[in-house]
Amino acid sequence: MRVGAAWQHRGMTTDTLHLGTRIARPVADVYAFTSDPANLPRWAPGLGAQVEQVDGQWFVLTPQGRARVTFAPPNAYGVLDHEVVTPTGLVVHVPLRAVADGDDACDVVFTLRRTPGMTDADLARDADLVRADLARLRQVLEEA
Repeated sequence: MRVGAAWQHRGMTTDTLHLGTRIARPVADVYAFTSDPANLPRWAPGLGAQVEQVDGQWFVLTPQGRARVTFAPPNAYGVLDHEVVTPTGLVVHVPLRAVADGDDACDVVFTLRRTPGMTDADLARDADLVRADLARLRQVLEEA
């Protein structure tokens, strides 16, 4: 199954990439799993291999230090947006959606945006990492 696609404009990739995958599970199952920060190491190990909750906040332990991760409040729309505050204080907004496709499947779409100073090679590398995370998410959920 193909994972990922980029919006293109006049033959050139834009500064925003929409990367996605189809998961053969109900959207409610995908949303419940993906919205739980404790599951991040299972499907997005590039963000961090370990998570911890401290005083109601979630943190991912990265090689650079502890990053705070805050997901959108629970909702019925499949909005899985989250904000990552890196150890250096950089705030990264991560748009992520689970969109129902019938009763037994859904699409998960991750929006990747070029940040200031990001080269084409950096953007391509990040896109490959996101594609790998989405493929892992699909695998984890479809094997459950």
